[in-house]
Formats: sequence, structure tokens, C-alpha cells
Amino acid sequence: MGQMLANPQIVVIRPHGSLNATKALDFEQQLTTAIEQRHCSILLVDFKQVESLDSAGLMALIAALKKAQSLSRRLSVCCVSPTIKLIFELTQLERAFEIFECQSEFTRTYGLKL
Repeated sequence: MGQMLANPQIVVIRPHGSLNATKALDFEQQLTTAIEQRHCSILLVDFKQVESLDSAGLMALIAALKKAQSLSRRLSVCCVSPTIKLIFELTQLERAFEIFECQSEFTRTYGLKL
């Protein structure tokens, strides 16, 4: 799977509601700010309270993923509803993002505590 990080620093973002054109810019800024923190090695986006995701929300995630990769950091998502998971699959973005069923699956994979 992925490389194990020595003492990785996890930042968790928990957006809620609809990640649409209205909120996408703020969402992207929040993700970028978190990724740019010096102590952040993995950004986990918890989708548990996200009701819907449109193309603008997806573009914000993709921009944040590119930023994370440029800084040699990881961006993972968890707690994705079946509806939103289908969006990831239809756009083939499930290949680009590490998607975990829940936070505990994420922590087990990396041997971490949140």
C-alpha cells in the first residue's frame, strides 16, 4: 500500500452540507491552508456530514490533491456516502484518492491514533 510515515501529522477536515459552487472556493481554501501547514503530512477529509458534492466541490478536491502532491503530502477521504462514492467512481476519481470506509479504517491502515 502506501509508505509508512514516521510520526505522521494528521490534519482532519470535516466539511458538512453541500459541497457545491457556493461553498467550493471556501472549501478549497480550507483544504489548501491545512495542506500548507508545516506540520501536516496527511490531510484526511471526513465526508460523514457531506450531503452532496457537485463538479465545483470535486474541482476543489482535485486542486487540493495536486497541492498535496506538490508538497509530498497525502490527501485521503473517509466516510463517503454511497451517493458520493458513486460520483467518485463515475468520474474515475476513486483511483486518484485514497478512500477509506471510516476513520478507524484510516487509522488502522497507517497504525495511527487520531
